[in-house]
Amino acid sequence: MKQKHLLAPVTAIAAAAVILLAVSLGTKGMAADRAEADRIEIMSYMLPTRPASFEEEPYDGGDESIRRVYKADGGYVIEAEASGYAGPMVLWVGVTDGGEVSGVTVRRHSETPGLGRRVQTMDGYPFLAQFLHTGGEAAVGEDIDGLTGATVTSKAVARAVNSAAAVVTGADTSSGATEWGG
Repeated sequence: MKQKHLLAPVTAIAAAAVILLAVSLGTKGMAADRAEADRIEIMSYMLPTRPASFEEEPYDGGDESIRRVYKADGGYVIEAEASGYAGPMVLWVGVTDGGEVSGVTVRRHSETPGLGRRVQTMDGYPFLAQFLHTGGEAAVGEDIDGLTGATVTSKAVARAVNSAAAVVTGADTSSGATEWGG
């Protein structure tokens, strides 16, 4: 008798599990498609031509901070990594075909709240905007004002931006512009 009373709830739970699995599998592809669309949209804002598509290109240069290179009409979006104060920072840097920085965004970091973390807040926008229209020679303390209290973070951003521009311009990334003190 107890088995008959358990049959209905067990069947309902099994049916719910099958439905949830089907929904999960069905939306997984949609989530991946949406993430790809978001990536392309963000990247398109980084170049003045606002391209609708990007092609990942192999990078065989010697700069280990370059993680990915995406080519589009009018320029490149380069994913670069630099060591910040509290760990690695990942940036996307838009660089026109002429070698001019046209966009900078911090994609991931683990910087200190209230200091280096400001690089990814409204306080950081004026700092990042200083890199626009540079050509890979930006130096904190010279032509770039660093974030107050976040010198290491500021220099890490400068190294990543300069390295990204060097991919397009062919500049020597072993110069002082991309070393720890640059």
